[in-house]
Amino acid sequence: MDQATKTAVKEEYKQHERDTGSVDVQVALLSSRISELTEHLKQHHKDHSSRRGLIVMVSRRRRLLDYLHSKNPERYQQLVQRLGLRR
Repeated sequence: MDQATKTAVKEEYKQHERDTGSVDVQVALLSSRISELTEHLKQHHKDHSSRRGLIVMVSRRRRLLDYLHSKNPERYQQLVQRLGLRR
């Protein structure tokens, strides 16, 4: 993920002016990286180290979403809808 993409994602999902690390931003960045890596793995089926990295990222995103759901269910629902994640 290049810096321009990362900055655009942060701008779109930030909660306040100087927000770079809220759960929303972290989940959005992970979702972007997950989609890029998924496309890579469609071309390179035998890239097992990248597959493991994908699994780690998906697990981290799941934990962050579980945390957000326990702290603020409304924000969780909004984020899942904005990102197009199911559940």
